[in-house]
Amino acid sequence: MNASIKAAVQVVDAPAVMGTLRARPRLLALGEPTHGEEILLEVRNELFRELVEREGYRTIAIESDCLMGLVVDDYVTSGTGTLDEAMARGFSHGWGEFEGNRELVRWMRTYNDGRPDSERLRFAGVDGPLEITGAASPRPVLTALHDYLAARVDAGLLPCTAETLDRLLGADDRWTDPGAMMDPSRSVGQTPEAARLRLLADDLVALLDWQTPHLIAASTSDEWDWARLYGRTATGLLRYHYWLADTSPSRLIRLLSVRDSMIAANLLAVAERDPTLVHAHNSHLQRDRSSMWMAGARQEWWSAGAIVSARLGEEYAFLATALGTIRHHGVRTPPPDTVEGMLYALPEDRYLVDPGRLAAALGDLTPAPRVSPWFGYAPLNPAHLASIDALMFVKDSDRSSLRM
Repeated sequence: MNASIKAAVQVVDAPAVMGTLRARPRLLALGEPTHGEEILLEVRNELFRELVEREGYRTIAIESDCLMGLVVDDYVTSGTGTLDEAMARGFSHGWGEFEGNRELVRWMRTYNDGRPDSERLRFAGVDGPLEITGAASPRPVLTALHDYLAARVDAGLLPCTAETLDRLLGADDRWTDPGAMMDPSRSVGQTPEAARLRLLADDLVALLDWQTPHLIAASTSDEWDWARLYGRTATGLLRYHYWLADTSPSRLIRLLSVRDSMIAANLLAVAERDPTLVHAHNSHLQRDRSSMWMAGARQEWWSAGAIVSARLGEEYAFLATALGTIRHHGVRTPPPDTVEGMLYALPEDRYLVDPGRLAAALGDLTPAPRVSPWFGYAPLNPAHLASIDALMFVKDSDRSSLRM
Protein backbone atom coordinates (compact mmCIF):
# COMPACT_ATOMS: atom_id res chain seq x y z
CA MET A 1 0.00 0.00 0.00
CA ASN A 2 2.83 2.44 0.85
CA ALA A 3 4.27 2.05 -2.66
CA SER A 4 0.88 2.85 -4.22
CA ILE A 5 0.42 5.90 -2.02
CA LYS A 6 3.96 7.09 -2.72
CA ALA A 7 3.10 7.16 -6.43
CA ALA A 8 0.42 9.77 -5.63
CA VAL A 9 2.85 12.21 -3.97
CA GLN A 10 5.62 14.56 -5.10
CA VAL A 11 7.76 17.39 -3.80
CA VAL A 12 6.09 20.68 -2.92
CA ASP A 13 6.87 23.54 -5.30
CA ALA A 14 4.98 25.89 -7.60
CA PRO A 15 5.36 23.81 -10.80
CA ALA A 16 4.10 20.72 -8.97
CA VAL A 17 1.11 22.64 -7.59
CA MET A 18 0.23 24.08 -11.00
CA GLY A 19 0.69 20.70 -12.65
CA THR A 20 -1.84 19.17 -10.27
CA LEU A 21 -4.53 21.75 -11.07
CA ARG A 22 -6.87 21.66 -14.06
CA ALA A 23 -6.32 25.35 -14.83
CA ARG A 24 -4.28 28.30 -13.59
CA PRO A 25 -6.50 29.84 -10.89
CA ARG A 26 -6.86 33.52 -10.12
CA LEU A 27 -7.34 32.50 -6.50
CA LEU A 28 -5.14 29.70 -5.23
CA ALA A 29 -6.37 28.95 -1.71
CA LEU A 30 -3.84 27.36 0.65
CA GLY A 31 -5.60 26.08 3.75
CA GLU A 32 -4.09 25.17 7.10
CA PRO A 33 -5.52 22.81 9.73
CA THR A 34 -4.42 24.96 12.66
CA HIS A 35 -3.14 28.48 13.24
CA GLY A 36 0.25 29.64 14.46
CA GLU A 37 2.54 26.78 13.47
CA GLU A 38 5.68 28.35 12.02
CA ILE A 39 6.39 25.38 9.76
CA LEU A 40 3.10 26.04 7.93
CA LEU A 41 3.95 29.73 7.56
CA GLU A 42 7.38 28.78 6.18
CA VAL A 43 5.76 26.46 3.59
CA ARG A 44 3.33 29.24 2.65
CA ASN A 45 6.13 31.77 2.25
CA GLU A 46 8.17 29.44 0.05
CA LEU A 47 5.18 28.71 -2.17
CA PHE A 48 4.28 32.40 -2.50
CA ARG A 49 7.84 33.31 -3.51
CA GLU A 50 7.77 30.65 -6.22
CA LEU A 51 4.33 31.72 -7.43
CA VAL A 52 5.59 35.30 -7.71
CA GLU A 53 8.79 34.41 -9.53
CA ARG A 54 7.47 31.63 -11.80
CA GLU A 55 3.73 32.19 -12.21
CA GLY A 56 3.22 35.95 -12.02
CA TYR A 57 1.17 36.03 -8.81
CA ARG A 58 1.13 39.49 -7.28
CA THR A 59 -1.01 39.39 -4.12
CA ILE A 60 -1.14 37.38 -0.93
CA ALA A 61 -4.32 37.48 1.14
CA ILE A 62 -4.52 36.10 4.66
CA GLU A 63 -7.13 35.48 7.35
CA SER A 64 -6.67 38.81 9.08
CA ASP A 65 -8.64 42.04 9.49
CA CYS A 66 -9.25 43.57 6.05
CA LEU A 67 -8.90 47.13 7.36
CA MET A 68 -5.73 46.51 9.36
CA GLY A 69 -4.26 44.83 6.28
CA LEU A 70 -4.19 48.23 4.56
CA VAL A 71 -1.35 49.19 6.94
CA VAL A 72 0.75 46.23 5.77
CA ASP A 73 -0.08 46.89 2.13
CA ASP A 74 0.98 50.52 2.48
CA TYR A 75 4.29 49.42 4.01
CA VAL A 76 5.14 46.75 1.43
CA THR A 77 4.14 48.89 -1.57
CA SER A 78 5.50 52.30 -0.56
CA GLY A 79 7.61 51.80 2.55
CA THR A 80 5.28 53.85 4.72
CA GLY A 81 6.18 53.41 8.39
CA THR A 82 8.46 50.66 9.69
CA LEU A 83 8.37 46.88 9.72
CA ASP A 84 7.68 46.92 13.47
CA GLU A 85 4.73 49.27 12.97
CA ALA A 86 3.33 47.16 10.15
CA MET A 87 3.48 44.02 12.29
CA ALA A 88 1.96 45.74 15.34
CA ARG A 89 -0.86 47.58 13.54
CA GLY A 90 -1.44 45.56 10.39
CA PHE A 91 -2.63 42.18 11.72
CA SER A 92 -5.53 40.97 13.82
CA HIS A 93 -5.79 37.82 15.98
CA GLY A 94 -2.18 38.26 17.13
CA TRP A 95 -0.85 37.16 13.74
CA GLY A 96 1.70 40.00 13.74
CA GLU A 97 3.62 38.21 16.51
CA PHE A 98 4.64 35.25 14.32
CA GLU A 99 8.06 35.18 12.73
CA GLY A 100 6.72 33.63 9.52
CA ASN A 101 4.41 36.60 8.97
CA ARG A 102 7.20 39.03 9.77
CA GLU A 103 9.48 37.32 7.24
CA LEU A 104 6.72 37.47 4.62
CA VAL A 105 6.26 41.22 5.06
CA ARG A 106 10.03 41.83 5.12
CA TRP A 107 10.51 39.87 1.88
CA MET A 108 7.63 41.62 0.12
CA ARG A 109 9.02 45.05 1.01
CA THR A 110 12.49 44.06 -0.26
CA TYR A 111 11.02 42.64 -3.47
CA ASN A 112 9.01 45.81 -4.16
CA ASP A 113 11.84 48.24 -3.51
CA GLY A 114 12.61 50.08 -6.74
CA ARG A 115 10.01 48.27 -8.85
CA PRO A 116 7.29 50.07 -10.84
CA ASP A 117 3.75 50.00 -9.47
CA SER A 118 2.62 47.41 -12.03
CA GLU A 119 5.15 44.88 -10.74
CA ARG A 120 4.75 45.44 -7.01
CA LEU A 121 3.40 42.79 -4.68
CA ARG A 122 0.26 43.55 -2.69
CA PHE A 123 -0.95 42.37 0.71
CA ALA A 124 -4.58 41.97 1.75
CA GLY A 125 -6.41 40.95 4.87
CA VAL A 126 -9.69 39.28 3.96
CA ASP A 127 -11.35 38.66 7.32
CA GLY A 128 -13.87 41.09 8.71
CA PRO A 129 -12.94 43.25 11.72
CA LEU A 130 -14.30 40.46 13.92
CA GLU A 131 -12.06 39.34 16.74
CA ILE A 132 -12.85 36.07 18.52
CA THR A 133 -14.99 37.64 21.24
CA GLY A 134 -16.57 40.54 19.44
CA ALA A 135 -16.94 42.83 16.46
CA ALA A 136 -15.66 46.32 15.76
CA SER A 137 -17.71 49.47 15.75
CA PRO A 138 -18.93 50.36 12.25
CA ARG A 139 -17.89 53.99 12.84
CA PRO A 140 -14.52 53.95 10.97
CA VAL A 141 -15.88 52.39 7.78
CA LEU A 142 -19.15 54.33 7.70
CA THR A 143 -17.31 57.58 8.30
CA ALA A 144 -14.63 56.79 5.70
CA LEU A 145 -17.24 55.86 3.10
CA HIS A 146 -19.27 59.01 3.79
CA ASP A 147 -16.14 61.17 3.58
CA TYR A 148 -15.12 59.56 0.29
CA LEU A 149 -18.51 60.20 -1.29
CA ALA A 150 -18.92 63.69 0.20
CA ALA A 151 -15.66 64.75 -1.48
CA ARG A 152 -16.78 63.53 -4.93
CA VAL A 153 -20.57 63.78 -5.38
CA ASP A 154 -23.18 66.49 -4.92
CA ALA A 155 -24.16 66.87 -1.27
CA GLY A 156 -27.81 66.53 -2.21
CA LEU A 157 -27.22 62.91 -3.22
CA LEU A 158 -25.94 61.86 0.18
CA PRO A 159 -28.56 60.06 2.31
CA CYS A 160 -27.43 61.81 5.51
CA THR A 161 -24.88 64.14 7.00
CA ALA A 162 -21.74 63.14 8.87
CA GLU A 163 -23.35 64.56 12.03
CA THR A 164 -26.32 62.21 11.65
CA LEU A 165 -23.99 59.23 11.36
CA ASP A 166 -22.11 60.32 14.46
CA ARG A 167 -25.30 60.71 16.48
CA LEU A 168 -26.69 57.33 15.44
CA LEU A 169 -23.40 55.54 16.10
CA GLY A 170 -23.06 56.85 19.64
CA ALA A 171 -20.24 55.62 21.86
CA ASP A 172 -18.04 52.96 20.27
CA ASP A 173 -17.92 50.83 23.40
CA ARG A 174 -21.64 50.11 22.92
CA TRP A 175 -20.69 48.19 19.78
CA THR A 176 -17.55 46.46 21.02
CA ASP A 177 -18.84 44.89 24.26
CA PRO A 178 -17.29 41.36 24.21
CA GLY A 179 -20.14 40.09 26.37
CA ALA A 180 -22.49 40.38 23.38
CA MET A 181 -20.93 37.30 21.80
CA MET A 182 -22.71 34.99 24.28
CA ASP A 183 -25.40 37.35 25.60
CA PRO A 184 -27.61 38.87 22.86
CA SER A 185 -29.15 41.32 25.32
CA ARG A 186 -25.81 43.15 25.48
CA SER A 187 -25.74 43.84 21.73
CA VAL A 188 -26.95 47.11 20.21
CA GLY A 189 -27.37 45.52 16.79
CA GLN A 190 -31.18 45.64 16.77
CA THR A 191 -31.75 49.04 18.33
CA PRO A 192 -33.65 51.69 16.32
CA GLU A 193 -30.38 53.53 15.76
CA ALA A 194 -28.71 50.38 14.35
CA ALA A 195 -31.71 49.76 12.08
CA ARG A 196 -31.43 53.29 10.69
CA LEU A 197 -27.68 52.84 10.19
CA ARG A 198 -28.26 49.67 8.15
CA LEU A 199 -30.54 51.61 5.80
CA LEU A 200 -28.07 54.46 5.52
CA ALA A 201 -25.18 52.08 4.85
CA ASP A 202 -27.21 50.45 2.11
CA ASP A 203 -27.95 53.87 0.59
CA LEU A 204 -24.28 54.87 0.72
CA VAL A 205 -23.24 51.65 -1.03
CA ALA A 206 -26.00 52.14 -3.60
CA LEU A 207 -24.72 55.67 -4.26
CA LEU A 208 -21.23 54.23 -4.71
CA ASP A 209 -22.68 51.89 -7.34
CA TRP A 210 -24.80 54.52 -9.11
CA GLN A 211 -21.86 56.88 -9.40
CA THR A 212 -19.32 54.26 -10.54
CA PRO A 213 -18.25 55.93 -13.83
CA HIS A 214 -17.74 59.31 -12.18
CA LEU A 215 -16.10 57.92 -9.05
CA ILE A 216 -13.60 55.80 -10.96
CA ALA A 217 -12.64 58.85 -13.00
CA ALA A 218 -12.37 61.00 -9.87
CA SER A 219 -10.31 58.51 -7.83
CA THR A 220 -7.07 56.64 -7.93
CA SER A 221 -7.45 52.88 -8.31
CA ASP A 222 -6.56 52.43 -4.64
CA GLU A 223 -9.12 55.03 -3.51
CA TRP A 224 -11.83 53.24 -5.47
CA ASP A 225 -10.82 49.87 -4.03
CA TRP A 226 -10.79 51.30 -0.50
CA ALA A 227 -14.24 52.85 -0.92
CA ARG A 228 -15.71 49.52 -2.02
CA LEU A 229 -13.95 47.83 0.90
CA TYR A 230 -15.48 50.36 3.31
CA GLY A 231 -18.92 49.71 1.83
CA ARG A 232 -18.63 45.90 2.05
CA THR A 233 -17.31 46.10 5.58
CA ALA A 234 -19.92 48.58 6.80
CA THR A 235 -22.87 46.52 5.58
CA GLY A 236 -21.27 43.27 6.76
CA LEU A 237 -20.48 44.65 10.22
CA LEU A 238 -23.98 46.01 10.72
CA ARG A 239 -25.44 42.68 9.60
CA TYR A 240 -23.14 40.86 12.05
CA HIS A 241 -24.17 43.17 14.90
CA TYR A 242 -27.82 42.59 14.02
CA TRP A 243 -27.43 38.84 14.44
CA LEU A 244 -25.40 39.29 17.64
CA ALA A 245 -28.65 40.66 19.12
CA ASP A 246 -30.71 37.74 17.82
CA THR A 247 -32.17 35.17 20.23
CA SER A 248 -33.27 32.48 17.76
CA PRO A 249 -31.69 28.99 17.57
CA SER A 250 -30.02 29.94 14.27
CA ARG A 251 -28.07 32.84 15.82
CA LEU A 252 -24.61 31.25 15.75
CA ILE A 253 -25.07 29.83 12.26
CA ARG A 254 -26.01 33.33 11.08
CA LEU A 255 -22.90 34.82 12.68
CA LEU A 256 -20.59 32.17 11.21
CA SER A 257 -22.25 32.61 7.81
CA VAL A 258 -21.94 36.41 7.87
CA ARG A 259 -18.22 36.15 8.65
CA ASP A 260 -17.52 33.76 5.79
CA SER A 261 -19.69 35.83 3.47
CA MET A 262 -17.55 38.86 4.30
CA ILE A 263 -14.37 36.85 3.62
CA ALA A 264 -15.82 35.66 0.31
CA ALA A 265 -16.69 39.20 -0.78
CA ASN A 266 -13.16 40.35 0.00
CA LEU A 267 -11.66 37.40 -1.89
CA LEU A 268 -13.76 38.15 -4.96
CA ALA A 269 -12.62 41.78 -4.85
CA VAL A 270 -8.96 40.75 -4.59
CA ALA A 271 -9.41 38.34 -7.51
CA GLU A 272 -10.47 41.25 -9.74
CA ARG A 273 -7.02 42.81 -9.32
CA ASP A 274 -4.32 40.13 -9.42
CA PRO A 275 -3.64 36.39 -9.33
CA THR A 276 -3.62 35.78 -5.59
CA LEU A 277 -2.47 33.21 -3.05
CA VAL A 278 -4.96 33.04 -0.18
CA HIS A 279 -3.92 31.62 3.20
CA ALA A 280 -6.52 30.82 5.85
CA HIS A 281 -7.90 27.90 7.82
CA ASN A 282 -9.02 24.91 5.77
CA SER A 283 -12.54 25.40 7.13
CA HIS A 284 -12.77 28.86 5.53
CA LEU A 285 -11.45 27.75 2.15
CA GLN A 286 -12.94 24.29 1.57
CA ARG A 287 -15.73 23.67 -0.93
CA ASP A 288 -17.70 21.49 1.49
CA ARG A 289 -19.92 22.86 4.23
CA SER A 290 -17.97 23.82 7.33
CA SER A 291 -18.95 22.68 10.80
CA MET A 292 -17.95 23.06 14.42
CA TRP A 293 -19.29 22.35 17.88
CA MET A 294 -20.27 25.58 19.59
CA ALA A 295 -22.63 26.31 22.47
CA GLY A 296 -23.34 22.61 22.84
CA ALA A 297 -24.51 22.02 19.26
CA ARG A 298 -23.08 21.27 15.84
CA GLN A 299 -23.13 24.40 13.69
CA GLU A 300 -22.93 24.06 9.87
CA TRP A 301 -22.55 26.76 7.24
CA TRP A 302 -21.12 27.39 3.78
CA SER A 303 -17.49 28.49 3.87
CA ALA A 304 -16.01 31.44 2.00
CA GLY A 305 -14.24 28.97 -0.28
CA ALA A 306 -17.51 27.26 -1.18
CA ILE A 307 -19.07 30.62 -2.04
CA VAL A 308 -16.10 31.79 -4.11
CA SER A 309 -15.71 28.43 -5.87
CA ALA A 310 -19.39 28.55 -6.89
CA ARG A 311 -18.78 32.01 -8.40
CA LEU A 312 -15.36 31.53 -10.02
CA GLY A 313 -15.40 27.88 -11.07
CA GLU A 314 -11.96 26.74 -12.22
CA GLU A 315 -10.48 30.16 -11.43
CA TYR A 316 -10.61 29.02 -7.79
CA ALA A 317 -8.44 26.15 -6.55
CA PHE A 318 -8.20 24.70 -3.05
CA LEU A 319 -4.90 23.33 -1.76
CA ALA A 320 -5.63 21.85 1.68
CA THR A 321 -2.93 21.15 4.25
CA ALA A 322 -2.79 18.21 6.64
CA LEU A 323 -0.32 17.96 9.51
CA GLY A 324 1.11 14.83 11.12
CA THR A 325 2.11 15.91 14.62
CA ILE A 326 1.94 18.99 16.86
CA ARG A 327 3.60 17.40 19.86
CA HIS A 328 3.65 20.54 22.01
CA HIS A 329 -0.16 20.46 21.86
CA GLY A 330 -0.49 16.72 22.41
CA VAL A 331 -1.16 15.84 18.75
CA ARG A 332 1.05 12.79 18.31
CA THR A 333 1.75 10.25 15.55
CA PRO A 334 -1.49 9.74 13.59
CA PRO A 335 -3.14 6.30 13.55
CA PRO A 336 -2.06 4.25 10.50
CA ASP A 337 -5.62 3.87 9.18
CA THR A 338 -6.08 7.65 8.73
CA VAL A 339 -4.96 9.65 5.69
CA GLU A 340 -2.44 11.46 7.88
CA GLY A 341 -1.17 8.13 9.22
CA MET A 342 -0.69 6.66 5.74
CA LEU A 343 1.23 9.72 4.59
CA TYR A 344 3.20 9.90 7.84
CA ALA A 345 4.62 6.44 7.11
CA LEU A 346 6.41 7.80 4.02
CA PRO A 347 10.02 8.93 4.52
CA GLU A 348 10.04 12.62 3.52
CA ASP A 349 9.03 15.61 5.65
CA ARG A 350 6.44 17.10 3.28
CA TYR A 351 4.53 16.08 0.19
CA LEU A 352 2.13 17.38 -2.41
CA VAL A 353 -0.61 14.79 -2.86
CA ASP A 354 -2.89 14.37 -5.87
CA PRO A 355 -6.26 13.48 -4.28
CA GLY A 356 -7.44 11.57 -7.36
CA ARG A 357 -4.34 9.39 -7.49
CA LEU A 358 -4.52 8.91 -3.73
CA ALA A 359 -8.13 7.73 -4.03
CA ALA A 360 -7.08 5.31 -6.77
CA ALA A 361 -4.26 4.00 -4.58
CA LEU A 362 -6.67 3.46 -1.68
CA GLY A 363 -9.16 1.58 -3.84
CA ASP A 364 -12.03 0.31 -1.73
CA LEU A 365 -10.24 1.21 1.51
CA THR A 366 -12.01 4.02 3.37
CA PRO A 367 -9.63 5.92 5.68
CA ALA A 368 -10.78 6.44 9.24
CA PRO A 369 -11.38 10.01 10.42
CA ARG A 370 -8.67 11.25 12.76
CA VAL A 371 -9.66 12.54 16.19
CA SER A 372 -7.63 15.42 17.61
CA PRO A 373 -6.93 15.65 21.34
CA TRP A 374 -6.50 19.43 20.96
CA PHE A 375 -9.36 21.74 19.98
CA GLY A 376 -7.04 23.99 17.96
CA TYR A 377 -6.24 21.38 15.32
CA ALA A 378 -8.80 20.17 12.76
CA PRO A 379 -7.76 16.86 11.13
CA LEU A 380 -8.45 16.21 7.47
CA ASN A 381 -11.95 14.91 6.80
CA PRO A 382 -11.38 12.01 4.37
CA ALA A 383 -14.85 12.59 2.94
CA HIS A 384 -13.59 15.95 1.60
CA LEU A 385 -10.81 14.49 -0.55
CA ALA A 386 -12.96 14.54 -3.69
CA SER A 387 -13.48 18.32 -3.43
CA ILE A 388 -9.79 19.17 -2.81
CA ASP A 389 -7.65 20.07 -5.82
CA ALA A 390 -4.40 19.14 -4.09
CA LEU A 391 -3.31 18.17 -0.60
CA MET A 392 -0.14 19.34 1.09
CA PHE A 393 1.08 17.09 3.89
CA VAL A 394 3.59 18.33 6.47
CA LYS A 395 4.93 15.61 8.73
CA ASP A 396 5.86 17.37 11.98
CA SER A 397 5.64 20.71 13.73
CA ASP A 398 7.67 21.52 16.81
CA ARG A 399 8.16 24.12 19.51
CA SER A 400 9.81 26.55 17.12
CA SER A 401 6.25 27.35 16.03
CA LEU A 402 5.39 29.01 19.33
CA ARG A 403 4.98 32.79 19.36
CA MET A 404 8.03 34.98 19.70
